[in-house]
Amino acid sequence: LCLAVPPQIVNISSDITVNEGSSVTLMCLAFGRPEPTVTWRHLSGKGQGFVSEDEYLEITGITREQSGEYECSAVNDVAVPDVRKVKVTVNYPPYISNAKNTGASVGQKGILQCEASAVPVAEFQWFKEDTRLANGLEGVRIESKGRLSTLTFFNVSEKDYGNYTCVATNKLGNTNASIILYG
Repeated sequence: LCLAVPPQIVNISSDITVNEGSSVTLMCLAFGRPEPTVTWRHLSGKGQGFVSEDEYLEITGITREQSGEYECSAVNDVAVPDVRKVKVTVNYPPYISNAKNTGASVGQKGILQCEASAVPVAEFQWFKEDTRLANGLEGVRIESKGRLSTLTFFNVSEKDYGNYTCVATNKLGNTNASIILYG
């Protein structure tokens, strides 16, 4: 007499946060009769690829594209598969994806924008030459939300023209870009 037992995931890795470049091993242990087949797949925006036909999924030198949810399923044809998910967050240092030189006429409003991708989200600072700019000083406003920081001049004057530096920082590092406000 052979008892059929539905597949059941009995132990699975917890959600995990790692730095880019580290190695990660996800585990998904399942029980059932017959012995269930265990598979891992990455639920990414680019379709759902199988990544492992095994209880263990090893990722060496993980990249930011490999972050997201990983789904483990245990299948043995006795009953519906048992399915569980693990979330993998990959931290990486900031990189500035968008920073364009901008023109503005004297007396007009001028806006410089700096966009940076990072996990955790980057913090921004703005400099002109070696001086750090602060909010509300000399008619400028700095607003940072998520990936984007803007430096707004309400009333551009000649002395505002020149080279500005946007610095994006998180715990893994920092990067900067030079942006010119011209007439």
